Amino acid sequence: MYLYSNTNTGFAAIMSLTSEMAILVSAATAILVGVGAWLIWRARRKHLASPNSVNKLASALRDEQQKADIIVNAIEDGVVLFDDQLVIHSFNPGAASITGWSGADATNLELATVVKIVDSKGQPYPPETDPTRRVFTEKATIHVKDAELITSSGKRLAISLTISPLIGAQQKVFAAVATFRDMTAERAEEQRRGEFVSTASHEMRTPVAAIEGYLALALNDKVSIIDSRAREYLEKAHTSTQHLGQLFQDLLTSAKAEDGRLSSHPVPVEMGSYLQQLTDDLRFAADKKQLGVQFVTGVSNTIDTANTANTKVIRPLYYTLIDPDRMREVVTNLFDNAVKYTDGGTISIGLTGNDEVVQFYVRDTGNGIPTEDTGHLFQKFYRVDNSATRTIGGTGLGLFICRKIVELYQGRIWVESSLGKGSTFFINLPRLNSQQVAKIQSTQMYQAAPE
Repeated sequence: MYLYSNTNTGFAAIMSLTSEMAILVSAATAILVGVGAWLIWRARRKHLASPNSVNKLASALRDEQQKADIIVNAIEDGVVLFDDQLVIHSFNPGAASITGWSGADATNLELATVVKIVDSKGQPYPPETDPTRRVFTEKATIHVKDAELITSSGKRLAISLTISPLIGAQQKVFAAVATFRDMTAERAEEQRRGEFVSTASHEMRTPVAAIEGYLALALNDKVSIIDSRAREYLEKAHTSTQHLGQLFQDLLTSAKAEDGRLSSHPVPVEMGSYLQQLTDDLRFAADKKQLGVQFVTGVSNTIDTANTANTKVIRPLYYTLIDPDRMREVVTNLFDNAVKYTDGGTISIGLTGNDEVVQFYVRDTGNGIPTEDTGHLFQKFYRVDNSATRTIGGTGLGLFICRKIVELYQGRIWVESSLGKGSTFFINLPRLNSQQVAKIQSTQMYQAAPE
């Protein structure tokens, strides 16, 4: 059963040039030191080199180390080397400037004492999600875009953080290099832009809604009498107004999603019955294009939602913690896109999972998406440049909003597609067991009870 996408190959974002140089130079220096030590040992062992040649080699290695130190010390970003016991061994001036600690004071202290990292809500990371610990268990580079750092004076700074493992013998991570950058000014500017978009979208929705209402009245035969030509013009104006209203709504939703203001009320939801009901509700959009619709369960039962009255299907109960209204936005958007870009065939909504993950998907038999575009689909305003998208139109925000909603629930969304063979949009969410469901429901009932 396939639960995880191989699209993680594109997961690691490109590090800043200066940070990458620092890591590469440090790694190269370590290699040179190792090679030089071996050469010195070999020379002494076999008496093949004179004392002068050994001294020259040692001098060259010292020069390379000095070059590496110069580069690392010139970087404005913070660069910290720490071992598997989370003890600091190197602390560049950039790190000192950002944290408020001097290199001399920070060296040999525990990392958490000096580089105090919290999440965007100001809460410390629990051990299982702490990026400084995950790098040793996952043995892969960890990127955190929304972390915050508490300086020595108690000031909170927004930072971007990258932690790269140093892997030694037997593939064991013996140390790691953390690079971080002060993003406070950039985040503040992003927030100002988001607030402007949010305010403008909200204010413009009101007159657009009024225009749409008046146009609807003008097109109502019981309210007004118009000739066929005027009706054609009004219908086009009404369609354009609806599109404009949707654009403002998408802009408002995306702005809220970016700055964490997107409302969400998660509850335990059994995804089998939830998705089957959604499939029944959405099939009418596909009927207009004479497309087939089916709901597929993880036990290899394919259900035609048009003939489910007397069908009994035994399947596992896949619970997850979501806001059903928010997740409905996601599934509806994916389904509507599938209908838009599919001229014939079937739209499938599927569900499967294992003990830890609930996975569902929306699959179509449309034209597919070029490989070079799949990695960008969930970015704001990104649209595949082909004749179909230009004809159909859209805001370019739908999939971005989908990703933000899915990430609210610690989930992941991605697409797999082949030209001429259709596309499948997958969503993975953490699965709840029966004990977790009962505990959450009990807590929510207690909180909702009147005092």
